[in-house]
Amino acid sequence: MSVPVGQRGYRIGEVAERLGVSTRTIRYYEELGLLGGAVERSKGAQRLYVEADVARLQRLIELRQLLGLTLEDLCALAEADEARSDLREQWDDDPTDAERQRIVSEAIPLVERQLELVRARQRRIAEFADELEEKLRSLHDRRAELGDS
Repeated sequence: MSVPVGQRGYRIGEVAERLGVSTRTIRYYEELGLLGGAVERSKGAQRLYVEADVARLQRLIELRQLLGLTLEDLCALAEADEARSDLREQWDDDPTDAERQRIVSEAIPLVERQLELVRARQRRIAEFADELEEKLRSLHDRRAELGDS
């Protein structure tokens, strides 16, 4: 795979080391379609990643860790993000007001879907925090019953 002129290409091992993940993780993200270019290289050819690939992968990893997303949810979030990116490009092409209205109308459900994924994760975290608070109260009550010894 050729790297655009003026950009440095990174081998998979370099990217893995830089981001603190395994090369298998990167390959798996490619298989899921989360990173483009997996189908562009011939069998046995080494893929070179550009800075945009590294930044996208880093964002995906951070989102997965921060939100504790399943790979399915991560794919849904990434697909919505990609669709929004396409809409941003359309917006930057100086569309008519009618086209801008369409772009905004198409962007709203994408952001709503992403927000729902985040809110669902927040609810699960809040439920877990409630469980831990209840356990902690119970332990404090037991310690008090035993005389704070």
